[in-house]
Amino acid sequence: MRKVIFFIIATIFTFGGSMRVQAQVMKAADLEKYAKSKYGDKWLDAAANLSKGLTFDKNEALTYQQVIEVPGKTKEQLYVALNYWVTATFKDKQAITLNDKEAGCIIVSSTIDAIADHMGTLFRYVVSITPLIKLDIKEGKVRVTYTVQNYDVLKVEDGGWLGGIGGDKDDQKRRNQTIYSDGKRLKNDNTDRRLYDEQWEITKHYPFVEKDAQKRTCSKALVMTHAYSNTIIDKVEEALKNGITGADDDDW
Repeated sequence: MRKVIFFIIATIFTFGGSMRVQAQVMKAADLEKYAKSKYGDKWLDAAANLSKGLTFDKNEALTYQQVIEVPGKTKEQLYVALNYWVTATFKDKQAITLNDKEAGCIIVSSTIDAIADHMGTLFRYVVSITPLIKLDIKEGKVRVTYTVQNYDVLKVEDGGWLGGIGGDKDDQKRRNQTIYSDGKRLKNDNTDRRLYDEQWEITKHYPFVEKDAQKRTCSKALVMTHAYSNTIIDKVEEALKNGITGADDDDW
């Protein structure tokens, strides 16, 4: 298994003003299958085990970093290959927040929706993440940095199992509409008083805090966040070494 370096960095990444962009690397359902194959389907145990190897920076951001060696490839060749991968992977141009050929740096900010969805007694929580993916390019190598500071949470009041008790059939049907399950709604949409946008700091929830009312939700969220970091790094390495289509060599 690839060694992923967890390290402490001082740079502050802010997510509040970022546009939510759906990443095309892997859908949440496929990511969950991948995570279960790697860590099992007992989210509490998997999160507790993973937490032993994680560290945070002074801004309490979770960061993964890996250097990918690509001998014989120039900085320009690697830059072109990464641009090809980024534009083919993240369909919305707003996902690319920095693209500097001279500096050899590409930064992508993308959202993967509904990585965890848990129904509690009173509330339902749908968790998404918006990692920053930074690609630094030098001759023969690329450094991938993946950073997540918060869980982005859609909190649904009366969305828990107790909320389904009482009311007529139409009311119960409304509680189970798609808006509650996919975690999506328009920015500043206040038409439903029961929907709230929250940000949960990763370090202030399970498994880093033992007594946590959102323990089950955050367990799965952490495992899925970790699994997505591995997926991103795998995809970048594959694109650099073998191209996207498998026919991206210079012999044509």
